[in-house]
Amino acid sequence: MAIFDLTTLRAVVFDTDGVVTDTARVHAAAWKHVFDAYLRGRCEPFDVRADYLAHVDGRPRLDAVRAFLASRGLSLPEGGPGDEPGAATVYGLWLAEDALFAQEIGRHGVSAFPAAVTLLHELRHRGCRTGAVATGGHDRAALSSAGLLHLFDVLVDGEDGTMPGGPGHDAMFLEAARRLGLEPGEVAIVAGMPPDAPGFGLVVTLAGGGRRTGAGTGAGTVVADLADVDVHGRVPVVLR
Repeated sequence: MAIFDLTTLRAVVFDTDGVVTDTARVHAAAWKHVFDAYLRGRCEPFDVRADYLAHVDGRPRLDAVRAFLASRGLSLPEGGPGDEPGAATVYGLWLAEDALFAQEIGRHGVSAFPAAVTLLHELRHRGCRTGAVATGGHDRAALSSAGLLHLFDVLVDGEDGTMPGGPGHDAMFLEAARRLGLEPGEVAIVAGMPPDAPGFGLVVTLAGGGRRTGAGTGAGTVVADLADVDVHGRVPVVLR
């Protein structure tokens, strides 16, 4: 059981992929399609569970391409943002995945995890601000399609970064706290993979589905489901 004590915490920042929305499933299927097309005849195909969790989940998208290829003893030229989707470059594979993911979101949308929605409503009812972090693209559209965009005060995603692959999982949580106008110690994190960003008031790692919990500065409190998170107190109203 994890407890958010809102007498000391002022905000909670959520990782989105596989924590708030079921986008991880869509991303994994898109990566499998892209990687398997490239790997055909070279080595074993992409495993949507083991490979996604080990090499893709929680990483900026370009880093995910590099990490997965390295796991197979492969490497590719970097290429650039103007590459053709599916080209034999790091950018080419990422652009192909990005296009497939956007197509799937546009056609079918994404679903939200009920426990996450319940927790978000409870936090906001008690005066707690909320933020969302996502290393992929199209996350604003995904949250909107799931009917959740209005439940977040700030969103830091891969489309905000100075590089197309996103600014990185760890830095994005710090950026969310900055945009909320809070010190990290006043902010709790809920993530699939704990960030390597010390100083936050609480880190809750969602361990369900075989997620990695050993990375970063510490997994903090590990829960199997967000239904195992309790909320105490209220954020005090500050009169100005």
